[in-house]
Amino acid sequence: MGAAACPGALAYVGQAAAAGEPYRAPSPFDIGTKPQLFVDRVLVRESREVAFSLHPAERHPANALMVADKPWEGWRLELFGSVIYDAEEKLFKMWYVAEPLGLFGPAERGPSSDNSTCYATSTDGIHWEKPLIGTLKAHDGSRHNAILYATHLPSVTKDLNERDPSRRYKMICYIHHPKESRGYQTMVSRDGIHWTQLSRAPFCPGADVVTGYFDEYRGCWVALAKIGTNIRGHNRRVFYSTTSRDFETWTKPELAIYPDLEDDAGSLARIEEVRQILDVPDSVDEMRTEFYGTGFHPTPSVALAFPWVFTINNRARYGNQEGPFELQLAVSRDLKSWQRPFRIPCVPRGKAGEWDCGLQLTAARTVEVGDEVWLYYCGANYTHGTPVLYKPNHPDRKTKFTSSIGLAKWKRDRFVSADGFTANATLTTVPVVFSGDTLKLNARVRKGGSLRVEMLDPAGRVIGNWKPSAPVHDDSLSHTVHWAEGANVGAMAGKPVTLRFHLQGAELFAYNFDRTS
Repeated sequence: MGAAACPGALAYVGQAAAAGEPYRAPSPFDIGTKPQLFVDRVLVRESREVAFSLHPAERHPANALMVADKPWEGWRLELFGSVIYDAEEKLFKMWYVAEPLGLFGPAERGPSSDNSTCYATSTDGIHWEKPLIGTLKAHDGSRHNAILYATHLPSVTKDLNERDPSRRYKMICYIHHPKESRGYQTMVSRDGIHWTQLSRAPFCPGADVVTGYFDEYRGCWVALAKIGTNIRGHNRRVFYSTTSRDFETWTKPELAIYPDLEDDAGSLARIEEVRQILDVPDSVDEMRTEFYGTGFHPTPSVALAFPWVFTINNRARYGNQEGPFELQLAVSRDLKSWQRPFRIPCVPRGKAGEWDCGLQLTAARTVEVGDEVWLYYCGANYTHGTPVLYKPNHPDRKTKFTSSIGLAKWKRDRFVSADGFTANATLTTVPVVFSGDTLKLNARVRKGGSLRVEMLDPAGRVIGNWKPSAPVHDDSLSHTVHWAEGANVGAMAGKPVTLRFHLQGAELFAYNFDRTS
């Protein structure tokens, strides 16, 4: 199957997916029946008296859901891993990383503090169990739930289309030990517990952090790998994108998510939010933005990512940098070019002293539960250069400082809204073609407000006798738009049209056409 780009991915931007493939103009833009979100503004031609707002996730009130409460987990947990919902077994499954404090590791090396990957399950995604099915041999002979040694960032997918049962579970990861396997690798498993390395060599250069997932809408595996790159005077942590159709042959990595001047200009504001837990002064020679990793949320029209933004205020005393992490939002239509319209947290940071006030990292991808999007994330109440990370016998480990796992949630597609609160607020799309016979809106309309839609020709002119729709009221993830008698939406399918939304006291999150007959 080769290393060609993901099938269909580049069709969204009208570029050739491979050498020799003919160009296809992206206008009119084919939206089919896919929900169109406002995280990017590719389809927005004009907006008047409309603002675009980021909607941060809601942290679960029971957070933190998973803490280091077993002897073999040491002093902290990290979600350098994945959470999936296994529909066959009706079970949530989590692969996470613990700090074993020398409990595991090859006998010839003696006790080691390299992290271990552990396995947990839950029937509701809130209350978690840690079954004693660990496959590693503990130096003290104890039972546990650790299944891999020095294998970090386990991005796990259960591949229901895989015909070989021994490859049903697939993992993208960073192997730290043994030395001969070190690097970004792939693994496979029959049950998600017993793993075998699949790749014969690293599928991508770089080291330390990689996350990935299977994009069911674009039909390929996607990985973002950290590859240090010199940007504006510093060798920075940045991320390159690589994809695969078959999980074996990967495309050449391309620079995807990296800090720009806007990121660096905002560094001090992010540092000030955690000033009271930093213990080194700022340095004008070191202050900058880097990226430590990312999580994913694919949708039919766009792929979303949650970059872990690392703001450096100085060098720490241990050969590394100091500073906090926060989670932001990124969007792509081709899995190569990523936009970040908002440079503020998409998951609120905990207050000083709370469990997630210093560092935040995510699972490899979200889990969709009913009409909600669940993002599991790791939070710590320390920063990247704190002494507690670098001194194995530090007395504040698990007493004052720790790292745990929690949950943040959005309602479906409600990441960004187009807001209009005046009588003249309008948003007009570029020319689009659609499929189906009904228009649906994901919108929240305030009391006394309304949301109406006009269907116009590509130049923004009225089509025949088409009138604006009846107003939409209230709050719904799927309002049905009703038109005047005789207006046949299905008759317009496949023809280029422009949509104009009239928003008065309304927040519009997404829209899509649907087939009802």
